[in-house]
Amino acid sequence: MGKPKLIIGNKNYSSWSLRAWLMLTKLGIEFEEIQVLLFSEGYKEKLLYYSPAGKVPIYIEDDLVVWDTLAIGEYLAEKYPALLPANVKQRAEARSISAEMHSGFLALRGSMPMNCRALNRKITLVTELGEDIQRIKTIWTKYRTENAEAGSWLFGSFSMADAMFAPVAFRFRTYGIPCDSIAGEYMDMVLNDPDIQRWYDSARRERAVIEEEEVGIV
Repeated sequence: MGKPKLIIGNKNYSSWSLRAWLMLTKLGIEFEEIQVLLFSEGYKEKLLYYSPAGKVPIYIEDDLVVWDTLAIGEYLAEKYPALLPANVKQRAEARSISAEMHSGFLALRGSMPMNCRALNRKITLVTELGEDIQRIKTIWTKYRTENAEAGSWLFGSFSMADAMFAPVAFRFRTYGIPCDSIAGEYMDMVLNDPDIQRWYDSARRERAVIEEEEVGIV
């Protein structure tokens, strides 16, 4: 069996790619990283070669293809149980907030796209966006408070839930979203994590620009 492959998009913009990449990296899985720059010429055909969905990320092990970040996370958690908390209640909660991030926060995603290398972007905080931001802060504060003794991640040790929320830390930094002490400490920890820093270093070296993702007034 050869090394698994992970097909990702632009590191600067692709939040879903970051999530899958971070899970594999934190699990210590050696994998081949294949990047397809989104909205470049022929990008959709390249993605369709790997997956019928034609979207990133795509995880491949020999003849097995898993697409969609949450599906990749659940597949990895079956093989590597450490990706979810050992406690049954916490495991259910980690799955719940991961699914909430996966299917919700539409105002946040629409108004604050991930743009790792951008800073000091100003946006209008409409009601729905403010509600999304507050909900995320509440999640971070709740689980960091409950698990402060166990480690620095939401449930103490790194889990799928941390991967799902990692791009939000970049978003909050890009658009200058203030956090209180507990949520702010978690955000800073995520942004300073060595693996996140590796991703960021690659993202800021990219030269491709996706205009519709360049949101906010400088």
